[in-house]
Amino acid sequence: MAKAAMVSDEMANKFATEKETPYTRWVKSEGLDLIPSHYVPDLNTVELKPWARRGGRGVYLNHEASRTSNDCYVCEIPAGGKLAPQRQLFEEMVMILSGRGSTAVWNDAGQRITFEWKAGALFAIPVNAWHQHFNGSGEAPARYVAVTNGPIVINLYDDIDFIFNTKHDFRNRFAGEPDYFSPKSEQKGFLLDTNFVADAVNLPLISARERGAGGGHIRFNMAKGSMNSHISQFPTGTYKKAHAHGPGAHVIILSGEGYSLMWPEGEEPRRYEWRIGTMIVPPNMWLHQHFNTGTTPARYLAFKHEGVAIRNQQGVPKAWISKRLGGDQIDYADEPPVVRRWFAEALAKRGIKSRMDEAYAAETAALPPKAA
Repeated sequence: MAKAAMVSDEMANKFATEKETPYTRWVKSEGLDLIPSHYVPDLNTVELKPWARRGGRGVYLNHEASRTSNDCYVCEIPAGGKLAPQRQLFEEMVMILSGRGSTAVWNDAGQRITFEWKAGALFAIPVNAWHQHFNGSGEAPARYVAVTNGPIVINLYDDIDFIFNTKHDFRNRFAGEPDYFSPKSEQKGFLLDTNFVADAVNLPLISARERGAGGGHIRFNMAKGSMNSHISQFPTGTYKKAHAHGPGAHVIILSGEGYSLMWPEGEEPRRYEWRIGTMIVPPNMWLHQHFNTGTTPARYLAFKHEGVAIRNQQGVPKAWISKRLGGDQIDYADEPPVVRRWFAEALAKRGIKSRMDEAYAAETAALPPKAA
């Protein structure tokens, strides 16, 4: 079990003035709860409170490094309703959890576009662009989850009026292009060059064997922002290689059933069960690993903060590179013995056959030698 790093009250009191930040004070002023996001069993049922300023219901979710990277919130638009218009000097990525509706985006120059969405849609709000979300159903609320880099900006300026009411169009980010939120198909390596995905659950992916056990992968950099995201999928009866990276990767399960292991290096792995709607946010540099124990391929979306990414000199994330080469990914051959035992037991309970032998063999053929 990971240690909680708790200290005496005497020592804690010496840092009391640093516990609260302009960001946490702002969330409280909005009348919303701020809860841990380390593991959220179901974003679709997490409890929300009235959000008077926006005209909906919401809750904020923070990980242990939110003050220096990103945050997350869940918001619900009432049936037949809409949220209040808003602009902000921070970036925001959105995924629709349930419902259908539309979003209008416009700038001070008067350029305005509107696009429609339904459950599974993925898009980003251009920085400081006006935007407003509308529920297209008069019978049921619409719910979405969003990740922003608001904590950094709010803590930096500590001026809410400046952050939400500055009149400036970032025309290099958004200039009212009519096809701005139209689905695109141009690929640049793993990157899909688009600002809108209509259906993240069924979006075609690119083969990505580097992360183990086959499967697919695709990456996004929407609205020309500093945050990014990716979707990964892996077959039933398989699991991904363990790796570690900086904080702020919000992993949202889009399809399938299984579990993830997370642990600080040198300690015992901890297990977290997941299904559609679960969100897991690995703490800073904790090893983590995803296992598909269901009967269908498992797919997840990860909203991330690029500012804490660790890359090699070639620009490749070290989370994709073997520890044997100086990266932060554990090869199957080097994983803790308990990993395979737990996976075999989980599959046996459901009568599912492991498909890992092929992955183990493929890795052995190209495995880098261990450092002397």
